[in-house]
Amino acid sequence: MVDERARLEVRTLGESRIDSPLAALLRTGRTTRHYVDESDRVLLDDTVSLVAARGVPVEELPGFEPGGPRRKIFFDPSKTRAGIVTCGGLCPGLNDVIRALVLELTNHYGVRRIFGFRNGYQGMTARYGREVVDLDAAAVAGINEYGGTILGTSRGNQDPDEIVDCLEQLSINVLFVIGGDGSMRGALKIAEVVAERGRRIAVVGVPKTIDNDIPYIERSFGFETAFAKATEAIRAAHVEATAFPNGIGLVQLMGRHSGFIACYAALANNDADYVLIPEVPFKLDGPGGFLAHLRARVVDRGHAMIVVAEGAGQELFDAASSLDASGNVRLQDFGRYLRHRIADDFAAAGVEANLKYIDPSYTIRSVPANPYDSVYCIRLAHAAVHAAMAGRTEMVVGRWRGRFVHVPIGLAISSRNLVDPGGDLWLSVLEATGQPPVFA
Repeated sequence: MVDERARLEVRTLGESRIDSPLAALLRTGRTTRHYVDESDRVLLDDTVSLVAARGVPVEELPGFEPGGPRRKIFFDPSKTRAGIVTCGGLCPGLNDVIRALVLELTNHYGVRRIFGFRNGYQGMTARYGREVVDLDAAAVAGINEYGGTILGTSRGNQDPDEIVDCLEQLSINVLFVIGGDGSMRGALKIAEVVAERGRRIAVVGVPKTIDNDIPYIERSFGFETAFAKATEAIRAAHVEATAFPNGIGLVQLMGRHSGFIACYAALANNDADYVLIPEVPFKLDGPGGFLAHLRARVVDRGHAMIVVAEGAGQELFDAASSLDASGNVRLQDFGRYLRHRIADDFAAAGVEANLKYIDPSYTIRSVPANPYDSVYCIRLAHAAVHAAMAGRTEMVVGRWRGRFVHVPIGLAISSRNLVDPGGDLWLSVLEATGQPPVFA
């Protein structure tokens, strides 16, 4: 039998002896979740059974439970009632998930009653008086063609005891929560109250975050659509910048803590000269600061294109921030701040500047999902239904190493998925923009 390792070897023309121009961008050899050092290897096998087949001990290997249909399920479909709620900010694909949940429950499991709760967790709390709607195939027909959510949404936590009261009054066995980290924290509290009461109600999350910042999940739905749509804003700003003397295009994109949309949109468009993200601190002032570098770039080449994530540069503000309804820190508007700082810097230097500023956030959030995200939403919804009908609870569905898995809610909200400054994504951004690794 041919040695498997030999089959995976890549032929080389000879020994490499010349220093690479990119050497300065590479950090000391260290493999992380986001970067594989050239001296390391990526394992061929990614499941316990495949590793075991090679005779390697597996007792200590960690692994997620795989998603998908089970041979036996926990709930009797003919007696099962399901509920669906969408929470938090809008994101492309919400209607796709709702539709897929309903069709999978009805067409393949035979669940006869599905409730939709209006305006997030408010719809499950009596004092708001929100309408509860019946969902069936007719109710969700064609909704995937539209942005937003037919159920509406809201921010902010509600009393989990009141929510469980609602579930009990409607005899709901399965609750699907579509939302971000704050919504999933709420889902965890709901599941805990359910357990305290000794009830058999499955709580399963379909994680939604346009910023792609949920850990242990390769890609959150809506992200592909978001950065694709963001490229249109970058393209428009670049056209404006190149049309005027000393033109500057400045686009602020979503990304409270994670700069994935800014990075991917900048790479997809490939017109950006600078990308500023929350994960990489920078200085504006001084000879090595961003403003001096930008001014030199504009004077030298006649224009510049800047992409910033909304959470970038927060360390530059002195004022304390308040919290929004979801408990998140209200960010300072860095895009507008940077716009004024650039204008003041060029004016102080006596250099003309024609700056165009675009913030397309809400136009991106409200669009329908693109085909890739539509497919992903359907598959996530299918995985969520399979898990719930099998009696799984306090978990979210996601994809890890290309496979659909079950992730405990506690783990999914334990940290944030961030752009690694030492990873290959940020390295690609530095290569594409030509900006220095650090503005200091």
